[in-house]
Amino acid sequence: MSIKIDPTEFAGKRVLVSGGTKGAGRATVERFLAGGARVITAARGAPEPIDGVLFVQADLTTAEGGEILAKAALERMGGVDVLAHVIGGSSSPGGGFVALTDDHWLAELNLNLLATVRLDRLLAPQMIERGAGAIVHVTSIQAVLPLPESTTAYAAAKAALRTYSKSLSKELGPKGVRVNVVSPGWIMTESSVDLLKRLQAANGGTIEEARQVVLDNLGGIPIGRPAEPREVADLIAYVASDRAAAIHGAELVIDGGTVRTV
Repeated sequence: MSIKIDPTEFAGKRVLVSGGTKGAGRATVERFLAGGARVITAARGAPEPIDGVLFVQADLTTAEGGEILAKAALERMGGVDVLAHVIGGSSSPGGGFVALTDDHWLAELNLNLLATVRLDRLLAPQMIERGAGAIVHVTSIQAVLPLPESTTAYAAAKAALRTYSKSLSKELGPKGVRVNVVSPGWIMTESSVDLLKRLQAANGGTIEEARQVVLDNLGGIPIGRPAEPREVADLIAYVASDRAAAIHGAELVIDGGTVRTV
């Protein structure tokens, strides 16, 4: 079911979306564009262009890449009003914790934690100076429901991001900058398909059997399906909007009921 989007909701707003070229990140870029925002994003390669988006080629898993994107946002847009950190994912192999080398751990931490921390450090000060802004960190329900077969390092990095987000909200809230967390469960994206392929490679069997491994580890999804990228993007946009002006330091979960504890 599609929702009606106000094309002026983010008029005049400058939005940076990290990880905005595919999956939930691209859906988030498109959602802010539909609301009238100016949007900037980055990727390591040269992705399919998105009309109306300022694109920067940069590797955000490095300090240099974060500096390149932040500098572009400041110089080309004069700053940002919304930071939507959708960057994340896992490329580690299946096989449990013994399959994870130091390089796997460092890669997961750089992608799922430090890329966000660095951009906040570079761009939040101009929000503080203006006394206004919204920061949304996309974590994962794996922060509380890790999948030991395949994503231990990813889950640990997202748990760290969740804790960092709470600390940042306490610091920035009194200065006019809202900080919130959106925690998706399983989203049907290209990365989800890649995860299934890695599980298949590690364990043998079919893609469907790999999918069942994930579902079994999650304990099932009560609504019977993963979330769509656009649904996650809608929630991110809502949290960043003026409609959510009193929501701060919160975690909003979009997982179809996967996490069954309060």
